[in-house]
Amino acid sequence: MKFMIVGKGGAETEAGALPSQEVVDSMHAYNEALAKAGVLLAAEGLYPSSQGAQIAYSGGKATVIDGPFAEAKELIAGFWLIQVKSREEAIEWAMRVPVPPGSDGIGLDVWRVFDASDVPDDSLPANEREREQALRERLGVDTPGT
Repeated sequence: MKFMIVGKGGAETEAGALPSQEVVDSMHAYNEALAKAGVLLAAEGLYPSSQGAQIAYSGGKATVIDGPFAEAKELIAGFWLIQVKSREEAIEWAMRVPVPPGSDGIGLDVWRVFDASDVPDDSLPANEREREQALRERLGVDTPGT
C-alpha cells in the first residue's frame, strides 16, 4: 500500500524561511531511515505558495489563480510517499517525522494513495490495463503487484 505523509505549511514556510541545520539533519536522518527500511518512494519539500498557482473551474472553464494563498494553515510544505504493508505502519512512520520547533497546531496528514493494483484485474478492459502497464514502463514505475 502506498501512503502520502503530508507536512502542513505555516507562516514560516510561507515566508520561505529555511529550517535550522538541526531540523535539516533530523529530516535527513528520518529520510535515511525510511530508505534503509525500503519504504521510501519520494520525499520533497515545497516552495511557498507565492511561487505556485491554483486552477479553478467554473462553467467548464479554467481560471489560473496565482499565489500566495490566504489560508497558510491549509497549505502543504512537503510530503513523503511511502510503500508499506498497512495504514498502521504508515502512521507509525508519520509519528517519527521530526517536528521543527514552533510547529504547534500544524501537524501532518496521512493519506492512502489509490494505486492501479487496487483495481481488480477483471474490472478494467484488457486495453486499459495494457495502457496502464505501458505508461508505467515508460515512467520506470514498478508494476502493481511486483
